[in-house]
Amino acid sequence: MKGVTLIPVPDTAIIVVAAGSGTRLDGGAPKAFVGIDVHSILRHALDGVFAAAPAQVIVVAPSGFEGDAETELRAAAGDRIDLGRVVTGGGTRQQSVAAGLDALWGDVRTVLVHDAARALTPPALIDAVRAAVDADTGILPTLPVVDTLKRVDGDEVVGPIDRSELAAAQTPQGFPRPLLERAYERALADGVEYTDDAALFAAAGHTVRHIDGSARGFKITTPADLERARHLLAEERPAATPAAPSPVDAQPPSVARVGIGTDVHAFGGDGTLWLAGIEWPAERPLSGHSDGDAVAHAIVDALLGAAGLGDIGEHFGTAHPEYAGAHADVFLARTRELLAESGFEIGNVSAQFQGNRPRFSARRAEAERALSAALGGAPVSVTATTTDGLGFTGHGEGISVTAIALIHSNGLRAGKES
Repeated sequence: MKGVTLIPVPDTAIIVVAAGSGTRLDGGAPKAFVGIDVHSILRHALDGVFAAAPAQVIVVAPSGFEGDAETELRAAAGDRIDLGRVVTGGGTRQQSVAAGLDALWGDVRTVLVHDAARALTPPALIDAVRAAVDADTGILPTLPVVDTLKRVDGDEVVGPIDRSELAAAQTPQGFPRPLLERAYERALADGVEYTDDAALFAAAGHTVRHIDGSARGFKITTPADLERARHLLAEERPAATPAAPSPVDAQPPSVARVGIGTDVHAFGGDGTLWLAGIEWPAERPLSGHSDGDAVAHAIVDALLGAAGLGDIGEHFGTAHPEYAGAHADVFLARTRELLAESGFEIGNVSAQFQGNRPRFSARRAEAERALSAALGGAPVSVTATTTDGLGFTGHGEGISVTAIALIHSNGLRAGKES
């Protein structure tokens, strides 16, 4: 049709494996959702993936964190969101990759499998792996082993190991789809676990070649690795420079607006309690269409009300089944997008909930960080109070929340208020 640009369907897919628990990292969450700076490990990995050539992107998330993964995927994808999808991982890495393979589009002929933990992998390496895959051969990015290696027996050094024959494997690892799918079918049927996809592919009798990897493609496994990633990003972040002053009439006047939101949820849902953007494993859950996070929902209503964009039911209610079970970060990130699309920025948010439980003060800072991160860094304060045993909150039947939000416009798209 004249005037319509057809975007070709990519023939390559990138499966981003983010379903690991990250016990060695001990970051208080599954590894992929631990923060490096203002963004998570997964977000940094996806930023690299979407900076590479267009491909179908499948994020394999741990059960219960699909909503978190969806938030990170949407933030990284931008206008390529139609290329992205989140699926639930399995109990092992191979089961998780298999779940990703099940989600491939029919046009995909080349599959790259990438560990989210290799969050700083350059887009150029992703493209190089993709370009090197052919119909019969898998591709493995590697780095030479530079340390002197020794074979040991207990505390005794037995002898040297010739490092010229060794290489350190990285991801993404690329494969022709038909051969990889058959290799996975065989491995799953045999119940054999391999250390990586290249080993699984080679065990099925196929050839794997290596190309040069990248020092930035290191795997974040321990707290020391996380600090290394943080230092690298800090070194690359440009120093802030003062903006040049502009004439008084160069920018339209900023317009401030205030909104108020309230939400009430009863105890009695399934699973665990989610409140103020964090999980409370030992507490009774709240019931609701999503996770019942009354604090987050009140904040959403306050922000939408301030911008004149309706309420939470209009944008996230039962008519939107895609938000069933979603957590605060999904709601808040989407609300921030709605405000931005209407020309508004968030100033700050304050919320207070009434209830006897959970005991909030010890985790206040953690909750405020989580909520602020979901709102793009806008300041968020949360307080809690009881009602001295009065009313449904005092009787322990549920939680009530009131939130107030300040937003402002730059006058360009939404600054026509009187």
